[in-house]
Amino acid sequence: MEIVDLAEKYQNSYFCCLEDWSKEMKEAGNHKEFWCSRMQDKGLRVKLALEDDKVCGMIQYVPAERSFVEGKDIYVILCIWVHGYKKGIGNYQKKGIGKALLQAAESDVKSMALKGLAAWGISMPFWMKASWFKKQGYTKVDKNGMSILLWKPFLDDAKPPKWIKEKKKPEKAEDKVIVTSFINGWCPAQNITFERAKRAASEFGDKVEFQEIHTFERDVFLEWGISDALFIDGNQIRTGPPPSYKKIRKKISKKVKRL
Repeated sequence: MEIVDLAEKYQNSYFCCLEDWSKEMKEAGNHKEFWCSRMQDKGLRVKLALEDDKVCGMIQYVPAERSFVEGKDIYVILCIWVHGYKKGIGNYQKKGIGKALLQAAESDVKSMALKGLAAWGISMPFWMKASWFKKQGYTKVDKNGMSILLWKPFLDDAKPPKWIKEKKKPEKAEDKVIVTSFINGWCPAQNITFERAKRAASEFGDKVEFQEIHTFERDVFLEWGISDALFIDGNQIRTGPPPSYKKIRKKISKKVKRL
Protein backbone atom coordinates (compact mmCIF):
# COMPACT_ATOMS: atom_id res chain seq x y z
CA MET A 1 0.00 0.00 0.00
CA GLU A 2 1.28 3.48 -0.85
CA ILE A 3 0.04 7.02 -0.23
CA VAL A 4 0.06 9.38 -3.22
CA ASP A 5 -1.25 12.80 -4.17
CA LEU A 6 -4.36 13.04 -6.32
CA ALA A 7 -3.48 12.52 -9.98
CA GLU A 8 -5.71 12.82 -13.04
CA LYS A 9 -5.93 9.04 -13.52
CA TYR A 10 -7.57 8.69 -10.08
CA GLN A 11 -9.92 11.68 -10.25
CA ASN A 12 -13.05 9.72 -11.17
CA SER A 13 -12.61 7.51 -8.09
CA TYR A 14 -12.06 10.58 -5.95
CA PHE A 15 -15.11 12.43 -7.29
CA CYS A 16 -17.41 9.55 -6.24
CA CYS A 17 -15.60 8.85 -2.94
CA LEU A 18 -14.22 5.53 -4.28
CA GLU A 19 -17.73 4.21 -4.94
CA ASP A 20 -17.69 4.04 -8.74
CA TRP A 21 -19.80 0.88 -8.50
CA SER A 22 -22.66 2.76 -6.79
CA LYS A 23 -25.77 3.70 -8.77
CA GLU A 24 -26.67 6.16 -6.01
CA MET A 25 -23.45 8.08 -6.57
CA LYS A 26 -24.54 8.81 -10.12
CA GLU A 27 -27.29 10.99 -8.64
CA ALA A 28 -24.68 13.35 -7.20
CA GLY A 29 -24.10 15.08 -10.53
CA ASN A 30 -20.83 16.89 -11.24
CA HIS A 31 -20.88 19.16 -8.19
CA LYS A 32 -17.76 17.67 -6.60
CA GLU A 33 -15.81 17.84 -9.85
CA PHE A 34 -16.76 21.50 -10.21
CA TRP A 35 -15.88 22.16 -6.55
CA CYS A 36 -12.50 20.49 -7.01
CA SER A 37 -11.67 22.57 -10.08
CA ARG A 38 -12.46 25.77 -8.17
CA MET A 39 -10.44 24.64 -5.14
CA GLN A 40 -7.23 23.83 -7.03
CA ASP A 41 -5.78 27.28 -6.40
CA LYS A 42 -7.37 27.68 -2.95
CA GLY A 43 -5.32 25.14 -1.04
CA LEU A 44 -7.15 21.84 -1.54
CA ARG A 45 -4.97 18.86 -0.64
CA VAL A 46 -5.90 15.24 -1.39
CA LYS A 47 -4.02 12.06 -0.50
CA LEU A 48 -5.02 8.64 -1.81
CA ALA A 49 -4.16 5.16 -0.56
CA LEU A 50 -3.33 2.71 -3.36
CA GLU A 51 -3.02 -1.04 -3.32
CA ASP A 52 -2.20 -2.71 -6.63
CA ASP A 53 -3.03 0.65 -8.26
CA LYS A 54 -6.56 0.54 -6.82
CA VAL A 55 -7.73 3.54 -4.79
CA CYS A 56 -8.80 2.10 -1.44
CA GLY A 57 -8.66 5.19 0.77
CA MET A 58 -8.70 8.99 0.64
CA ILE A 59 -8.32 12.08 2.77
CA GLN A 60 -9.10 15.65 1.72
CA TYR A 61 -8.21 18.77 3.68
CA VAL A 62 -8.38 22.51 3.10
CA PRO A 63 -7.25 25.75 4.76
CA ALA A 64 -9.51 26.77 7.63
CA GLU A 65 -10.50 29.85 5.62
CA ARG A 66 -12.14 27.53 3.04
CA SER A 67 -13.83 25.29 5.61
CA PHE A 68 -16.76 25.35 8.02
CA VAL A 69 -14.62 26.33 11.03
CA GLU A 70 -12.91 29.47 12.23
CA GLY A 71 -9.15 29.14 12.49
CA LYS A 72 -5.85 30.64 11.39
CA ASP A 73 -2.75 29.03 9.89
CA ILE A 74 -4.25 25.57 10.11
CA TYR A 75 -5.82 23.02 7.79
CA VAL A 76 -9.14 21.22 8.29
CA ILE A 77 -9.91 17.65 7.28
CA LEU A 78 -13.19 17.55 5.37
CA CYS A 79 -13.29 13.76 5.42
CA ILE A 80 -11.19 10.63 5.57
CA TRP A 81 -12.57 7.45 4.08
CA VAL A 82 -11.36 3.90 3.54
CA HIS A 83 -13.50 1.76 1.25
CA GLY A 84 -15.55 -0.50 3.49
CA TYR A 85 -18.07 -2.24 1.25
CA LYS A 86 -18.06 -5.77 -0.13
CA LYS A 87 -19.06 -4.31 -3.49
CA GLY A 88 -16.51 -2.82 -5.85
CA ILE A 89 -12.93 -3.38 -4.69
CA GLY A 90 -14.04 -4.86 -1.36
CA ASN A 91 -13.52 -3.98 2.30
CA TYR A 92 -10.15 -2.38 3.09
CA GLN A 93 -10.95 -1.16 6.58
CA LYS A 94 -9.20 -2.34 9.77
CA LYS A 95 -5.83 -2.47 7.98
CA GLY A 96 -4.28 0.78 9.22
CA ILE A 97 -4.98 2.66 6.00
CA GLY A 98 -6.88 5.44 7.75
CA LYS A 99 -3.97 6.03 10.14
CA ALA A 100 -1.51 6.10 7.24
CA LEU A 101 -3.61 8.68 5.41
CA LEU A 102 -3.91 10.84 8.50
CA GLN A 103 -0.17 10.69 9.17
CA ALA A 104 0.52 11.65 5.54
CA ALA A 105 -1.79 14.66 5.86
CA GLU A 106 -0.14 15.71 9.14
CA SER A 107 3.31 15.52 7.56
CA ASP A 108 2.09 17.52 4.58
CA VAL A 109 0.64 20.30 6.75
CA LYS A 110 3.79 20.42 8.87
CA SER A 111 5.88 20.77 5.70
CA MET A 112 3.94 23.95 4.91
CA ALA A 113 5.00 25.37 8.31
CA LEU A 114 1.40 25.62 9.45
CA LYS A 115 0.32 25.42 13.06
CA GLY A 116 -2.07 22.49 13.23
CA LEU A 117 -4.63 20.16 11.69
CA ALA A 118 -8.30 20.06 12.68
CA ALA A 119 -10.90 17.38 12.06
CA TRP A 120 -14.55 16.84 12.79
CA GLY A 121 -16.16 13.67 14.02
CA ILE A 122 -19.48 12.28 15.22
CA SER A 123 -20.01 11.58 18.91
CA MET A 124 -21.95 8.41 18.03
CA PRO A 125 -20.31 5.25 16.57
CA PHE A 126 -20.98 6.18 12.96
CA TRP A 127 -18.84 7.39 10.06
CA MET A 128 -16.04 9.83 11.00
CA LYS A 129 -16.09 8.83 14.67
CA ALA A 130 -14.72 11.48 17.03
CA SER A 131 -13.36 8.68 19.23
CA TRP A 132 -11.09 7.51 16.40
CA PHE A 133 -9.45 10.91 16.09
CA LYS A 134 -8.95 11.02 19.85
CA LYS A 135 -7.01 7.77 19.60
CA GLN A 136 -4.77 9.46 17.02
CA GLY A 137 -3.88 12.23 19.47
CA TYR A 138 -6.58 14.79 18.60
CA THR A 139 -8.26 16.87 21.30
CA LYS A 140 -11.86 18.03 21.45
CA VAL A 141 -12.14 21.82 21.23
CA ASP A 142 -15.78 22.49 20.28
CA LYS A 143 -19.14 20.80 19.85
CA ASN A 144 -22.20 21.40 17.67
CA GLY A 145 -24.88 18.81 18.37
CA MET A 146 -23.41 15.38 17.57
CA SER A 147 -20.57 16.98 15.60
CA ILE A 148 -17.32 17.27 17.53
CA LEU A 149 -14.47 19.53 16.44
CA LEU A 150 -11.01 18.18 17.27
CA TRP A 151 -7.49 19.22 16.46
CA LYS A 152 -3.79 18.53 16.84
CA PRO A 153 -1.54 21.61 17.25
CA PHE A 154 1.95 21.47 15.77
CA LEU A 155 3.32 24.69 17.29
CA ASP A 156 3.07 26.14 20.80
CA ASP A 157 1.45 29.39 19.63
CA ALA A 158 -1.31 27.62 17.68
CA LYS A 159 -4.83 28.70 18.59
CA PRO A 160 -7.64 26.12 18.61
CA PRO A 161 -10.36 26.40 15.95
CA LYS A 162 -14.07 26.66 16.64
CA TRP A 163 -17.26 25.87 14.78
CA ILE A 164 -18.90 28.53 12.64
CA LYS A 165 -22.46 27.90 13.74
CA GLU A 166 -25.82 28.51 12.11
CA LYS A 167 -26.78 32.19 12.05
CA LYS A 168 -30.22 32.08 10.50
CA LYS A 169 -32.70 29.71 8.86
CA PRO A 170 -34.76 29.99 5.67
CA GLU A 171 -38.20 31.48 6.18
CA LYS A 172 -41.51 29.92 5.13
CA ALA A 173 -44.18 31.49 2.94
CA GLU A 174 -47.97 31.59 3.35
CA ASP A 175 -48.97 30.70 -0.21
CA LYS A 176 -46.39 28.08 -1.17
CA VAL A 177 -43.98 25.51 0.20
CA ILE A 178 -40.35 26.64 0.28
CA VAL A 179 -37.71 23.96 -0.21
CA THR A 180 -34.24 25.35 0.48
CA SER A 181 -31.11 23.37 -0.26
CA PHE A 182 -27.66 24.56 0.78
CA ILE A 183 -24.82 23.05 -1.23
CA ASN A 184 -21.05 23.50 -1.05
CA GLY A 185 -20.06 20.74 -3.48
CA TRP A 186 -17.33 18.87 -1.60
CA CYS A 187 -19.50 16.00 -0.36
CA PRO A 188 -21.23 13.65 -2.86
CA ALA A 189 -23.70 12.49 -0.19
CA GLN A 190 -24.92 16.07 0.31
CA ASN A 191 -24.90 16.61 -3.45
CA ILE A 192 -27.23 13.63 -3.82
CA THR A 193 -29.63 15.21 -1.31
CA PHE A 194 -29.55 18.47 -3.27
CA GLU A 195 -30.36 16.77 -6.58
CA ARG A 196 -33.15 14.65 -5.08
CA ALA A 197 -34.74 17.66 -3.38
CA LYS A 198 -34.56 19.71 -6.57
CA ARG A 199 -36.19 16.94 -8.59
CA ALA A 200 -38.90 16.32 -6.00
CA ALA A 201 -39.75 20.03 -5.67
CA SER A 202 -40.17 20.37 -9.43
CA GLU A 203 -43.10 17.95 -9.42
CA PHE A 204 -45.45 20.31 -7.59
CA GLY A 205 -45.49 23.24 -10.01
CA ASP A 206 -45.99 26.71 -8.56
CA LYS A 207 -47.06 25.26 -5.20
CA VAL A 208 -43.42 24.68 -4.34
CA GLU A 209 -40.49 27.04 -4.68
CA PHE A 210 -37.01 25.52 -4.73
CA GLN A 211 -34.25 27.76 -3.44
CA GLU A 212 -30.62 26.93 -4.18
CA ILE A 213 -28.02 28.46 -1.90
CA HIS A 214 -24.46 27.78 -3.05
CA THR A 215 -22.11 28.16 -0.11
CA PHE A 216 -18.80 27.81 -1.93
CA GLU A 217 -18.58 31.60 -1.88
CA ARG A 218 -17.32 32.47 1.58
CA ASP A 219 -19.57 35.48 2.11
CA VAL A 220 -22.66 33.36 1.40
CA PHE A 221 -21.57 30.70 3.86
CA LEU A 222 -20.78 33.24 6.57
CA GLU A 223 -24.16 34.92 6.07
CA TRP A 224 -25.96 31.71 6.99
CA GLY A 225 -23.42 29.67 8.93
CA ILE A 226 -24.66 26.67 6.97
CA SER A 227 -22.55 24.69 4.50
CA ASP A 228 -24.80 21.81 3.37
CA ALA A 229 -28.39 21.32 4.51
CA LEU A 230 -31.99 20.80 3.41
CA PHE A 231 -34.94 22.77 4.79
CA ILE A 232 -38.64 22.40 4.00
CA ASP A 233 -40.65 25.41 5.20
CA GLY A 234 -37.88 26.32 7.60
CA ASN A 235 -37.63 22.86 9.15
CA GLN A 236 -34.29 21.13 8.69
CA ILE A 237 -34.31 17.60 7.28
CA ARG A 238 -31.66 15.13 8.39
CA THR A 239 -29.36 14.47 5.44
CA GLY A 240 -26.86 11.93 6.73
CA PRO A 241 -27.18 9.45 5.14
CA PRO A 242 -29.01 11.10 2.21
CA PRO A 243 -32.80 10.70 2.51
CA SER A 244 -34.35 8.88 -0.41
CA TYR A 245 -36.10 10.75 -3.19
CA LYS A 246 -39.36 9.12 -2.08
CA LYS A 247 -38.93 10.35 1.50
CA ILE A 248 -38.16 13.92 0.42
CA ARG A 249 -41.12 13.98 -1.94
CA LYS A 250 -43.42 12.66 0.78
CA LYS A 251 -42.36 15.42 3.18
CA ILE A 252 -42.97 18.07 0.53
CA SER A 253 -46.33 16.55 -0.36
CA LYS A 254 -47.52 16.75 3.25
CA LYS A 255 -46.68 20.45 3.34
CA VAL A 256 -48.46 21.05 0.03
CA LYS A 257 -51.65 19.44 1.29
CA ARG A 258 -51.74 21.90 4.19
CA LEU A 259 -51.74 24.97 1.96
